[in-house]
Amino acid sequence: MQESCDDPHAHRNELRRRACSDLPALPPFRSFLSFLSFLSFLPFLSGCSRAPAPPHPWLGAATPVATPTATGARFPNLASDGQTVVMSWLEPGTGDEFHLSYAEWQRERRWGSPMAVAAGKNWFVNWADFPSVVPANDGPWTAHWLQQKPGGVYAYDVVTRLSADGGRTWSEPQSPHDDGTATEHGFVSIASLGGRPYGVWLDGRKTRGEGHDHGADDHAAAQGAMTLRGAVLTPAGAIDGSEIDARVCDCCQTDAAVSGAALLVVYRNRSEDETRDIQAARLEHGVWTTPVTVHADGWRINACPVNGPAVAARGDEVAVAWFTAPDQPRVRLAFSVDGGRTFGPPLEVASGKVVGRVDVVLLQDGRAVVSWLAETANGAVIRAQPFNHAGAADVARDIATSNVARSSGFPQMVQVADGLLFAWTENGSIPAVRTAFATLR
Repeated sequence: MQESCDDPHAHRNELRRRACSDLPALPPFRSFLSFLSFLSFLPFLSGCSRAPAPPHPWLGAATPVATPTATGARFPNLASDGQTVVMSWLEPGTGDEFHLSYAEWQRERRWGSPMAVAAGKNWFVNWADFPSVVPANDGPWTAHWLQQKPGGVYAYDVVTRLSADGGRTWSEPQSPHDDGTATEHGFVSIASLGGRPYGVWLDGRKTRGEGHDHGADDHAAAQGAMTLRGAVLTPAGAIDGSEIDARVCDCCQTDAAVSGAALLVVYRNRSEDETRDIQAARLEHGVWTTPVTVHADGWRINACPVNGPAVAARGDEVAVAWFTAPDQPRVRLAFSVDGGRTFGPPLEVASGKVVGRVDVVLLQDGRAVVSWLAETANGAVIRAQPFNHAGAADVARDIATSNVARSSGFPQMVQVADGLLFAWTENGSIPAVRTAFATLR
């Protein structure tokens, strides 16, 4: 008998037939068991994919690197032109003689052989005001040291030499200032701008050589103001010299960086009411701009803290780190996106038990790594931490142990190809220069 569409049994049978025809063929029994096992394993796989990966530190362990320095070496300085990294240092010779030497960082993550720059007696050797050797890929290398002169403990001149062959030979010593006064001239920063080395220094020609102790509180005894000056350095002497600021802090380090086509210098200012905040000035087309305040901390102190700022730049991106203590010791950082013409609000790097002695490196991804000297329950440490415009970009890392004595000097930091390089003075019974390398991640 033919089934009609009105027959309910025929309709049910047809639906059952269609449903069964849409099902896939069942696998063999053994394969089916394997399939069920796989299904039971899926939740476990899903849970694994959602678990966060274990954190990786932004900086690898700081690995000590042997230095080519002699016994008693001290006060290292790190400098880079983006290609060559150089460490310079002082080491004692016979009697009261000192030597200025340097070494280049090698691709094998080691130092090259030491190279001599200058040697002499009656050098001014100081924990806060130390020599440098600065490489340049677009012009001559520059070296500087400090020469004592009659007239007082803090009467000394800046002396420079230039090298046109990458540090193998050097020009005759010259001084970038010609005032001839028995006053302090030091705290030098050097950068290459348009193929010419430019030097910036604190110049005491107006202070008349009164009492002056780095780190003590007798700076008010000076009769005139310490000034900030700069000039182009040549083998025959300085040219195009000018005053940048007529009143600055007496013995805080300066620092300089090239931002685009301009030279940017940072330093600690000194107002008439003894406010000593950080300022920045730009050299554009041979003319210094009016200095701007990086941030108005309002730190008033009738003494020089001997604790200068640090600056790093990549094009118009600039980072400045500094120490201040308007209410308590602090390390701060400020960014600029217009080459140092203006600065954003400061970021708090650290506060409380901090000594300062800062350095800063600006990475290609925009992070600024700040290093500073911090006090802990077990002594002082050299500490480093990355920051972006919003704040801390990762945790702080301790690089090496140190102490807060003056003889420990100012720790140094510079970026190399894939990491950060650190240098500092180990101030035991016999000073020693120590370095360490840490990989950036």
